[in-house]
Amino acid sequence: MAPNKQIKFPSWKIAWKDFKRIVTLNIGTILFGILFIYIIFSIILYYTSVHFSSYQVVSGPLSKNETYTGLALYPSQIVTADAGGYLSYYAREGGKVSASAIVYSLGEQQTQQAAHPLSEEDLSRIREQMSAFSYEFQPNDFKSTYNFKYELGGNILQYSMNSQEVSPENAASGQQPENTAPSVTMGGQTLVRAKENGIILYSKDGYEGITVDNFTEANLDAQSYHKESLKKKESIQAGDAVYTLVTGETWNLIVPLTDKQASGLADKTYIKVRFVKDNISQNGDFSIIERDGKKYGNIEFSSGLIRYVGERFVDIELVTNVQNGLKIPLSAVVKKEFYTIPTEYKTVGGNNSEAGFLVEKGNKKGEDASSEFISTTVYAEQEDFCYVDTSIFPEGSILLKPDSNDRYVVEDTAALEGAYCINKGYAVFRFINILDQNEEFCIVEKGTEYGLAQYDHIILDASQVKEEDILY
Repeated sequence: MAPNKQIKFPSWKIAWKDFKRIVTLNIGTILFGILFIYIIFSIILYYTSVHFSSYQVVSGPLSKNETYTGLALYPSQIVTADAGGYLSYYAREGGKVSASAIVYSLGEQQTQQAAHPLSEEDLSRIREQMSAFSYEFQPNDFKSTYNFKYELGGNILQYSMNSQEVSPENAASGQQPENTAPSVTMGGQTLVRAKENGIILYSKDGYEGITVDNFTEANLDAQSYHKESLKKKESIQAGDAVYTLVTGETWNLIVPLTDKQASGLADKTYIKVRFVKDNISQNGDFSIIERDGKKYGNIEFSSGLIRYVGERFVDIELVTNVQNGLKIPLSAVVKKEFYTIPTEYKTVGGNNSEAGFLVEKGNKKGEDASSEFISTTVYAEQEDFCYVDTSIFPEGSILLKPDSNDRYVVEDTAALEGAYCINKGYAVFRFINILDQNEEFCIVEKGTEYGLAQYDHIILDASQVKEEDILY
């Protein structure tokens, strides 16, 4: 047999010079080492720290108010022509007119000509009116251009007549002398005045005779609603509808209600309404009407009709959630025990005039008892009691009343509601005063001392942490 050969195993020992050759100590290596240590530290910290979800405090109502589409009912009548001819309107649609204001004219010719040339004063008035319209014009309200056209044409015609009965001053203001005839013929035109005070509309929709007492469910169907313009005719016959005159300022909005909505509004006698169109709010008298097994809300207003006249269906919001404050989830609410100390024992002291209490110190070798001022945070004052953190005084501590020999033994406690604020990276109790709540959220008072503020971050689930827990 061949002699045994010695088996050599590789050496795992690496010489120091070989190690330095493999691991080069440069800036890249240092940065990689720091990053590696940071990752390891972050992983350890993640698995050993408290995990939580936060919530940013917002301001607003408890819940959104419900929106409705209401049927607008107002007293109106269709005015018909007493004679035929070519028609020209002179009153602004949607504007108020008096019983002596000229609304339209009838003539034998389609094109109207001025009876007399305009004076410099009349031209100046017209330029001012055109400048004012140009300044206030909004592209999304182009129909106002036609209203201005009618109004300007009426002013030009009436300025040109320059007579005692139809004077430029009265025409500019829309007013005419009292006790004048319903119409007057001048310059080949028959000028017709309004029959009574009201708001002018150049349309009709068949709802003129509908009131709160006789409306039906079909009247609230906006899909089948149709409005006919009266301005599309250049000439008319006697008896044709010329305009609609809205008389009176009192008007109503009818809104359909479900049984749940009607139940929630049953105790309302007046209600605040926000109109979606222009974001204007107005109060109205409120009542619930039952008609053919259906329930409707009836809101009556005594003003504001001119803003929405001509619109039968108006989008509104019934402002029933009037309680505003800071909105936080109920899961964030926590209770904490506090000492309750009579307010009369609170005093101020220290260099910063901080609030606190005088604590009696025990006797030593027969010496008189002394006192020590201890500053503390008073989280709330309710019913003549201060709420003080229980960590400030040992139970049984004796407090001295300022300028008095009265003493109070610290022992009574009561709970306050609050939330854990985490703005500084650890849980801090903040007092809250709940104004209203539902199943998920509550509204708390703004501006509470040692309370929450808008945009604070709080623990979403208060059961996940304890006060003064450091959170990452």
